[in-house]
Amino acid sequence: MSERLTVAKTYKLYVGGKFPRSESGRSYPVRDAKGGFLANAAQASRKDVREAVVAARKAFGGWSGATAYNRGQVLYRVAELLEGRREQFVAETSAGEGANGKRAQAGVDAAIDRWVWYAGWTDKIATVLGAANPVAGPYFSFSVPEPTGVVGVLAPQASSLLGLVSVLAPAIATGNTVVVVASQDRPLPAITLSEVLATSDVPGGVVNILTGRTAELAPWLASHADVNALDLTGAPESMSAELERSAAGTVKRVLRARPTEPDWTAPPDISRLRAFLETKTVWHPKGT
Repeated sequence: MSERLTVAKTYKLYVGGKFPRSESGRSYPVRDAKGGFLANAAQASRKDVREAVVAARKAFGGWSGATAYNRGQVLYRVAELLEGRREQFVAETSAGEGANGKRAQAGVDAAIDRWVWYAGWTDKIATVLGAANPVAGPYFSFSVPEPTGVVGVLAPQASSLLGLVSVLAPAIATGNTVVVVASQDRPLPAITLSEVLATSDVPGGVVNILTGRTAELAPWLASHADVNALDLTGAPESMSAELERSAAGTVKRVLRARPTEPDWTAPPDISRLRAFLETKTVWHPKGT
């Protein structure tokens, strides 16, 4: 009897809370650190980027208008579901990154803990970054942080889960909606995360995850007029300057790429929470 071949899974995109195929009909093989075949992933196109931005814009009003406490509860629920699928994330991280068991487990645990950490900041960031301003006149003046809008995120290429969580969680914790281009060669943890998000309390469209060629998708995110900010963490080094110029054409807030990826295992700080917030100052006359 011949050995049975397993059914190769073809993963889809995650857009607007649903799992569509790429409109192009393309897919590409995902391989482990040793070159072995793992699965097929959808290869997103320019049109898929547009659809994801439309979904993110549609979801922005409701997500940014939710109470900070509610957003924190929603993010904490995601961490609970991540914990429940911990072993799957460990297996996918180990296969894609070539990490041994203990290292992969440590990375997944850190990713879950980081998600909880950012969930805890949702109702504190306004107090930390806001202010009551002293003025010379009969007015009250308050400065409060508000979300920027739709954020395009080029996820880290090497750290497929911990790095992804480190750039995604702070963006949505502060009320933004996001379009994420997952790690090109290691997309499986991002795809599994999309399955977690779909079964959590995160409204459809708040997070949209595309898989495919980063160099193909990044220019369309950078130039899209309805994307308000861009995180270039996972941008190809040769394209960073070009993407910044393209983003400048629509006056996007840009988080620049570094020559090398940060050490994602380092303790987080609030810099990424601050990155996609804008300060709104309100003046109100005092009563007589």
